[in-house]
Order: sequence, then structure tokens, then C-alpha cells
Amino acid sequence: MQKDELRKQIIQILTKLSEQEKNQIEEKLRYNLFHSTLWKEAETIAITMSQGFEWNTKPIIEEGWKQGKVIAVPKCFPKEKELIFYRLHSFHELETVYYNLLEPKPTEKNRLSKSSLDLIIVPGIVYDSNGYRIGFGGGYYDRFLSSFNGETISILSEKQLVESVPSEAHDIAVRHLVIEEGFIK
Repeated sequence: MQKDELRKQIIQILTKLSEQEKNQIEEKLRYNLFHSTLWKEAETIAITMSQGFEWNTKPIIEEGWKQGKVIAVPKCFPKEKELIFYRLHSFHELETVYYNLLEPKPTEKNRLSKSSLDLIIVPGIVYDSNGYRIGFGGGYYDRFLSSFNGETISILSEKQLVESVPSEAHDIAVRHLVIEEGFIK
């Protein structure tokens, strides 16, 4: 199956979840994430602001702040096809940009270097057990991760797992996957 077909198929499954089902899955995913060594050892965690059918990242960000972690949120620069992460102290530091994405208002003092990030929670729609993923098709994360040495993790439902994701030479696998039942490494 092609990437576009897989993406559409999984989005359809996710959008059909009831609010109760979605909340139950999110609780399990957060529990597994928060009790992981990766989370506990990370001081600086990078994560996107979720929207729509995606797993809600606000409670993850709030828990990070509560635990004294530095939370970094990406801003996309489409012209350069680049992601830059900025420290987020409050949700008031976000602005709505193209496609209704919430991104940080960039300030030089809040900009974080790639090497300062301990853990990146990588978004995606479709995954295989080797950590290959299909995102929204921009390739931003693959470009960013190609020279990233820290840990990567994705939170996903078992409903998002397929046997094999078509991958290309430039695709970067996520090192750890958190699902309802625990971890896939």
C-alpha cells in the first residue's frame, strides 16, 4: 500500500474513535510514557502541539512543566523546510500559523540548539514495529533527525501499527514506540 493510502486509512480509523475511547487510549499512553526511563532521565523534551485527531499533547507538556522539565516546541520554516525548537514556558507563547498549527512565537532567547534536546516525541500517523513512520508528508522530522543524537520516541495506538511502512533512504526510524500495552524498541 502507498503512503497516501495508509495515511488516509489510519486517519479514518482515528477520527472514528469516540471521545471516551480516545481518552482511554491517551491515559494508557501517558502512563507508559511518564513511567519510562526515557521520560524520567530527560531534562529537555521536544514535542509538537497536537490538533484534531492527534493524541492530545497538552497534558504531556503540563506534566513536564510540573516535573521541572524544559519543554521545547517546534516552529516550521517552510521556505527552508526546517524545524527550529523553542522553549515553551506557557501556552500563551503560541500563535496560530498556516493549517491552524499552534507554534511558538520565535524569540532568540527561547531558541534551543539541537544538542540541548534529550528526548524528542516524534509525531506521526502510521508506524511499523521497526519505528518507520508516515507523518503529514513534509519530511521536516526526517531532515531534523538525520543529525540528531538524542533519544526519539513516538506515542501511538496499536491501531496505528501496520506490518510495514514503505520507507526511503532518507527516512529516519523512531527508536522507541509507546503503545497501550507498553513499549516497542
